[in-house]
Amino acid sequence: MADVLDSHGTQDPLTAPAPTPETPVRAGRRFGRPVTWVTALVFGFFFINLAGVIGVPLVDSFGTRWFTSWLPDGWTTKWYGSAWGEFSLGQVFWSTALTAVLVVAISVIVGVPAAYALARRSFPGKRLVMLLFLLPILVPPITYGIPLATVLYKFQLAGTLTGVVLANLVPSVPFVVLTMTPFIEQIDPRIEAAARMCGAGTFSVLLRILTPLLVPGILAASVLVLVRTVGMFELTFLTAGPDSQTLVVALYYAAFSAGIRTQQSIDAMAVMYTASMLVLLVIALRYVNPTQLVTRVKEDTKAG
Repeated sequence: MADVLDSHGTQDPLTAPAPTPETPVRAGRRFGRPVTWVTALVFGFFFINLAGVIGVPLVDSFGTRWFTSWLPDGWTTKWYGSAWGEFSLGQVFWSTALTAVLVVAISVIVGVPAAYALARRSFPGKRLVMLLFLLPILVPPITYGIPLATVLYKFQLAGTLTGVVLANLVPSVPFVVLTMTPFIEQIDPRIEAAARMCGAGTFSVLLRILTPLLVPGILAASVLVLVRTVGMFELTFLTAGPDSQTLVVALYYAAFSAGIRTQQSIDAMAVMYTASMLVLLVIALRYVNPTQLVTRVKEDTKAG
């Protein structure tokens, strides 16, 4: 310390140690980045709205009276029984299940061989065919639903279960094709060649070699088509009749058709529809990775 003092007892500015400036704390580090706050607010707003959309019908479907208070005056389950009888939900659920099963079965039977041909064969116009398969999925259903319904009415198929199934097959078969094609491409063609060299015919190769390997893909495609069919409103609404309505169309008629209906019964019906869709979505996510499907669709779009 004595070395840095001059004759007057003051510090020599040339030899004195430089002061260490304090590192200022950025406001962004103290309070978080603005992007983080904006993202948190957006997600918070989304989840609050989602909770309101789901929570209000759920609470109302169990409430007795709910006008001037935050919660109903009492709780009951009678509205579910009332909705079941008032809207004939037994028939509606049966029509929904039968339509979905038929659409899934036909889509798999038609779509899997088509996907195999696209995955294993190269031919002129293959990209154009893939693009045509993409159109019913990318284009809004209402754009081709009205002409399709006109054709079905002309042949007296609209208003029947057959017409509803045919209308839902238009987007479902391409969906199975696009879902199954990556699964088939992952199978080494040499496996099939080895089976043929051992004397297996085409049917044996398909049944004993390919089918066990394609079971995960078939399950994924089937569950996704099931979810799409149950949730498809436009095509079913345009082609369904009184005895062939699915649950989503019956819910629309219950809410917007003429007549006085109990709001709690409609909310109970909406809760049953939401619960069925959630169950199907949970099952679908068990077998399917959505990011892989989105990536596949983008690749096929660029190739087209």
